[in-house]
Amino acid sequence: MLDENQLLCDLFTAYYDARRHKRSTMNQLKFEINYEHNLVTLLKDLCDGTYRIRPSICFIVTDPVKREILAADFRDRVIHHLLYNYINPLFEQVFVEDSYSCRKEKGTLYGIKRVESFIKECSQHYTTDCYVLKLDIRGYFMNINKEILSTQIKSQINSIRDQGIACNAPALDWDLIFKLIDQVVWDDPTDYCIIKGKRSNWDGLPPSKSLFGTPKGCGLPIGNLTSQLFSNVYLHPFDDYMKHTLGLKYYGRYVDDFVVVHEDKEFLKEVKCKATVFLKEQLGLDLHPDKIYLQHHSKGVKFLGAYLKPGRKYVAKRTKTKFVQCVNRWEHCLATQKNLTSDELKNMRAGINSYLGLLRHYETYNLRHKYLLKGAKNAAPLFFNYGVIHVKNKKMTFFLHKFEKNT
Repeated sequence: MLDENQLLCDLFTAYYDARRHKRSTMNQLKFEINYEHNLVTLLKDLCDGTYRIRPSICFIVTDPVKREILAADFRDRVIHHLLYNYINPLFEQVFVEDSYSCRKEKGTLYGIKRVESFIKECSQHYTTDCYVLKLDIRGYFMNINKEILSTQIKSQINSIRDQGIACNAPALDWDLIFKLIDQVVWDDPTDYCIIKGKRSNWDGLPPSKSLFGTPKGCGLPIGNLTSQLFSNVYLHPFDDYMKHTLGLKYYGRYVDDFVVVHEDKEFLKEVKCKATVFLKEQLGLDLHPDKIYLQHHSKGVKFLGAYLKPGRKYVAKRTKTKFVQCVNRWEHCLATQKNLTSDELKNMRAGINSYLGLLRHYETYNLRHKYLLKGAKNAAPLFFNYGVIHVKNKKMTFFLHKFEKNT
């Protein structure tokens, strides 16, 4: 039976989750102006069965690569977080350890460290032969079959509940949850989305990268929290096949990129063939023919924005370029503006420290030193007029001593 008081509390929690990192967006601000009323209205719609998904905003982004985005209305984002908070704890108990995307205390850095440890262990500290197979699924989100996905979600949830794994299951209204799952999975945002930008923005975007060109009954919008969760659910049978049926000890996946490490190159060729067949027959997916990588571990491998070499890892060129652009942009601001506002100073500190926090995980001390602690042949960075770069054990942090002293 539906507990309206508990559901309202859950909606408030979902709202606070959804607005994190989104408080400067117009869509969120409109909702926040009268958010209590909006949440109570949303509760009413859920209870009487009149909740309907609103039009998404469709646009193209080009950084880091050209991609189509369908941004859900903020009201629907609240529902996405509500669903995620309800069902993600169940799936977390059955997902394999080495599925890294959209999971708490996991992510790109965790995935990089895991694959690095795979190579190190398999090669016995880089002393024996081992090989790295890296594969990519072509047009993954656009080719997710909704019929298969819907069946998977419900059957996996029911299986988990039958096993008694989810101790909080009796407190949830599963009729409402399954109804929301159906609405989110089967929604086709291309039917009524609002196009932002020019049609020419889509020029050069492959049909396999757009929801407007997907086969009927296929495709999830990139960016939605539910899409990220459902993408893990969809590939869970594949993870299980790779880890348990094929017995792969050194296997890891981040969304549609996956890596296998093994001492036998011919074995990895067989794994590639078996993975191809499973993906096609069970999930209707294909491997990207131009993104097949199979090399000796000494050649290194690029995974999740890092270049993994024996005993060391380097940051990808894209991240390095963005760091340099960030430093140069703020140096230009400091050189051309006499006085920066407190908000600008905060943004400068946050931006630089964000990159420093990321780069410290890689072999980048010389890079950071070059652009933030320039030698005698170069002029001292203008940052020093506002703060100091604190260095400890090759870790760097930017402190705005003048701004912090004044505030």
